Amino acid sequence: QVQLVESGGGLVQAGGSLRLSCTASRSIYMINAMGWYRQAPGKQRDLVASFTSGSVTNVADSVKGRFTISRDNAKNTVYLQMNNLKPEDTAVYYCNAREIKGAGIYDYWGQGTQVTVSS
Repeated sequence: QVQLVESGGGLVQAGGSLRLSCTASRSIYMINAMGWYRQAPGKQRDLVASFTSGSVTNVADSVKGRFTISRDNAKNTVYLQMNNLKPEDTAVYYCNAREIKGAGIYDYWGQGTQVTVSS
C-alpha cells in the first residue's frame, strides 16, 4: 500500500499559477503510474496528467501547454505545476498511484486539494 498526501491548492485569480505537491509514504520509483485527476461539482473525475515508471507522460488536452507534471524520486513527491489558470480549472485535485501486481490493478488516492480560480 501507499498513502498519498496532497498540498498546494488554494484560491487564485485567472491567469495565475499554483503548484500542487503529492508526497507518498514510500518510494515512488517502482510505482507503475502516478498522476493527478480532478473532479468538479457534479462531474466525473478526469485525468489531468500522469506518468508511468518508464517516464511516459500523458496530459489532458484541456491543460496541455499550461500544466506540467514532474517528480522528485528522492523526496517521494509528484508535482503539478499549473500556469495560466482558468475558471474552468476549478475542481478538487486528487493524486493517484497505481500498482499492477499480477492480474490485479490497485489504485490509491490522496484526500484531495481544492483549487478555485476566480474570473
